[in-house]
Amino acid sequence: MFERFRKYIEDKIIISENDYQLIESVSIVKKLRKHQFLLTEGDICTFNAFVCEGFLRKYSVDDKGTEHTVYFATENWWIADRQSLMDGTPSKYYIEAIEDSVVLLISKSNFELLSEKIPPFRDLVNQLIQRSLNATHERINNTFISTAEEKYNHFLNSFPNLANRTPRYMLASYLGITPETLSRIRKQVSGK
Repeated sequence: MFERFRKYIEDKIIISENDYQLIESVSIVKKLRKHQFLLTEGDICTFNAFVCEGFLRKYSVDDKGTEHTVYFATENWWIADRQSLMDGTPSKYYIEAIEDSVVLLISKSNFELLSEKIPPFRDLVNQLIQRSLNATHERINNTFISTAEEKYNHFLNSFPNLANRTPRYMLASYLGITPETLSRIRKQVSGK
């Protein structure tokens, strides 16, 4: 599985063979079965996870038991609870495998070591964090100004490969609408 991560890095930055060996030495490969948790609410997140295979989601559960999906991660995406990871505080989120998955885990301390020892890796991480922040701001803005149909169409346009992989109730949760509303919108969209 490290070869997948290496290919991901090679497509983005140029580093030495020694750098790859250092990265591999601090990486842990973890297999997850469908519905298995990588992180549960109340645990402290101690890793950055790179998705080599599969599909995961990050979500919270409110006092009424309603799930609120905040993030999906599929192949070549990263997932973690950044606040818990940075502050060492208990997580408010669950990270669950939607499909059988394989992730590559790098602990916080090792991630900091890699960023210190490999400047191009640090630059890549900074770019990824900035893109993630921009995407989060766009998502928040769309939540306020978009109709349910516009949110669904934006998801289809932004993540065309995820629509068929995402269970309906999880997608509805991500969009902030009910599964019934999502079914109605899907019928309207397919009828156009």
